[in-house]
Amino acid sequence: MLMRWQPFQEADLLRRQFDRLFSDVAALTNEATGAEWLPATELHDDGENLTLRAVIPGMEAKDLDIQVTKDTITLAGERRSEKEDKTKDYFWSEVKYGKFYRVIQLPIAVQNDQVKAEYNNGILTLTLPKAPELKAFKVNLSGLDSAETAKNLEGKQ
Repeated sequence: MLMRWQPFQEADLLRRQFDRLFSDVAALTNEATGAEWLPATELHDDGENLTLRAVIPGMEAKDLDIQVTKDTITLAGERRSEKEDKTKDYFWSEVKYGKFYRVIQLPIAVQNDQVKAEYNNGILTLTLPKAPELKAFKVNLSGLDSAETAKNLEGKQ
């Protein structure tokens, strides 16, 4: 019996399998670091700066730990429940509480000593100035001139 090939169904199946794989890896990473949830983030480049936005509602700025190196951002903190007993008076709760720890690899180097941070309405915004690109330098060789070097390399003296 011949079956018709449906490439879009195959692509959708592959996408779902990758989604499942990456969510399993993320869960393992969270277990290894003790994280109970991860804030959603977005990173964009405006030409001079990288800007990271992280959605971290329900926390105070003093409870956030932010560390920046030239190529990584580490976000950590803990969102605490307002009520001691979560089982009373709740029909359901979709809000994740507890610790989080997230390391974000930056695609380009930044000047980590000039980062600006704002936290408003549950959105953390980091403005990260790009590090200046290093220019290539011409290296001059000292010692033999190029004609003598070529003779020595060929075994002629």
